[in-house]
Amino acid sequence: MKIVIVLAFVLISSISFGQKLKFKVNGYKDTTIHLVKYFGKNLFYADTAEIKNGVVEFDGAKQQPGIFAVFFPDQKYFEFIYNREEVQMETIYPDFVGTIKVKKSEENRVFMDYIQFIGPKKTTANKLSEERSKLAPTDAKSIELGNQIEAINKEVIAYQNNLIDVNRNLLVSKIVKMSMDVFIPEAPKNDKGIVTDSNFRFNYFRAHYWDNIDLTDDRLVNTPVFHSKLEFYFGKNMLIQHWDSILSQAYAFCDRLNPTSKTFEYSVSWITSNFGKSKIMGMDKVYTMMADRYYCSKNAEGKSPAFWMKEDKLADLCEKIPVQKSLVMGAKPPNLILRDSSDVKWQDFYSLKSEYTILYFWDPECGHCKKTTPKLERLYKEKFKARNIEIFSVGKAVGEDFGKWKKFIRDNNLTYINVAVTDPLFKAAMEDARQFVPKYTTIESLNYQTTYDIFSTPRVFVLDKDKKIIAKSISISQLEDLMDRLQGKQDLPKIFPPDPEEDEQMH
Repeated sequence: MKIVIVLAFVLISSISFGQKLKFKVNGYKDTTIHLVKYFGKNLFYADTAEIKNGVVEFDGAKQQPGIFAVFFPDQKYFEFIYNREEVQMETIYPDFVGTIKVKKSEENRVFMDYIQFIGPKKTTANKLSEERSKLAPTDAKSIELGNQIEAINKEVIAYQNNLIDVNRNLLVSKIVKMSMDVFIPEAPKNDKGIVTDSNFRFNYFRAHYWDNIDLTDDRLVNTPVFHSKLEFYFGKNMLIQHWDSILSQAYAFCDRLNPTSKTFEYSVSWITSNFGKSKIMGMDKVYTMMADRYYCSKNAEGKSPAFWMKEDKLADLCEKIPVQKSLVMGAKPPNLILRDSSDVKWQDFYSLKSEYTILYFWDPECGHCKKTTPKLERLYKEKFKARNIEIFSVGKAVGEDFGKWKKFIRDNNLTYINVAVTDPLFKAAMEDARQFVPKYTTIESLNYQTTYDIFSTPRVFVLDKDKKIIAKSISISQLEDLMDRLQGKQDLPKIFPPDPEEDEQMH
């Protein structure tokens, strides 16, 4: 198991209950020991104490219930449950689980018995599964092994159900129940015994996925089991990895939670962060819309729902959300009305009657742009122009870049639409923008770098006939492949084969 230790102290309750957490670890020298606790999948430092003559003690009154671990300097640790009761345990280093004895704590008597039961069962089942994987499904030995695995599974489920029934007042029973999958009934059949809904089992599983989890109990988020459940639910095995599908389920799930709970905090934070880090094109929409809904909105008290965030951090997060909302998949981004290289004629992309429009932002001094821009021109000449795909290219042309921009267009014979905030336009607008706005252009156009969050170049957006974003931040080879597929010409020879280095640069 890979453990991530986050170097931060957990906010702890000041309520004192006087529960002592005492551990005797035979075979370990005197040193400093850490108490760590789960919040989701990560372990956080919660307390520190000295182990002397094999005994270490922590103050449980500082902590909130959940799964904890005694963490040693050599990265070894053993877990236990804390639920506002005194805990006394004894073990031998380093075989913690095999030698552990619970002296005091009903939660941990049940928990350790469960761990010691489930461990060997899992090991045996894994070995049988590995052996079975080498055989044909119809092989007699394979069938026999399958029966053995099924018998183990039934034994484990029976143990778990009994544990839950007998210990309903204990936290451990909720943790064990949370780890179990819901029971799925057989799919409905017609009079001839034929299944009438082939997707019944999957749909039932998804609809009842959270049935075994008490989402009103914040103690459960202080376990790695909750994170595993959350991660699986929003993963590819459960949901189509499409931004709108993810958002639909994320809203439905988060809105059912108590908005002042730790479960809400963890779920919102993880979903937002997880998809914000995704390298799948378009998943930034999940991050942006989650941030807009749960961080940058106001609740009934006029405050952000993200009660765990400091105001300065919220301000930084929310500053760009209005801009980013207009740049997500499916959005219609703001029109740009700028001068072309003649520095006289105004051009905009909303008025283009093209089937697809490619917005391209570039800088004549950008090394990557110098390679990409001529390739884009070749695609336009040899494929796109004849297929009603227009390119609306916005270059950097202020100051010395004005001459360089015009020279690059001439030298590379760029025939698609090239516009910019030209240097003369920039200087005149700085003196008085009202001479251009709204007669010729817009403030959003003159400030296009802010409007389109252009912090680096080149930048690509692909728009459909309604000028809605259908792709972005893709390389030339990916753009060619996409347009060929969209127009049913995927079998055409490719001018630019995939380029892994270029593909990576565009993300």
